[in-house]
Amino acid sequence: MRILCIDYGDARIGVAVSDPLGLTAQMLETIRWRNDISKPIQRIKELVDTLGCEAIVVGIPRNMDGSVGERELKTREFIKLLENELPNTDIKTWDERLTTVMAQRTMHDMGICAKNQKGRIDQMAAAFILQGYLDSKS
Repeated sequence: MRILCIDYGDARIGVAVSDPLGLTAQMLETIRWRNDISKPIQRIKELVDTLGCEAIVVGIPRNMDGSVGERELKTREFIKLLENELPNTDIKTWDERLTTVMAQRTMHDMGICAKNQKGRIDQMAAAFILQGYLDSKS
């Protein structure tokens, strides 16, 4: 069972996918968008169909103290749109706190300038979110 993972943002959406056994997460792509939410929704639908994903995990950006903030509210609005467009796909949420920081540090440790790799950081953050979810299931 493949699972798609989304790290939602206002300009970019990082996407990762699990292996067919649902054990490991791999970075997949970055969907760049502005103002027209139909573009990322359509691309996510294509990915779910093409890859045969049975579920989507969406990272929820809680505040560090665990409270709900503006970013989480926007993400939950996006999830509602996904649920309307993909009614037969199970959509789950997962705490994404510090995944972007982890991705930036990982790239730094690899000797890659994260400043010029924002799209790759979003993909890597999605992979960290998904791997946390997968690990919790095993």
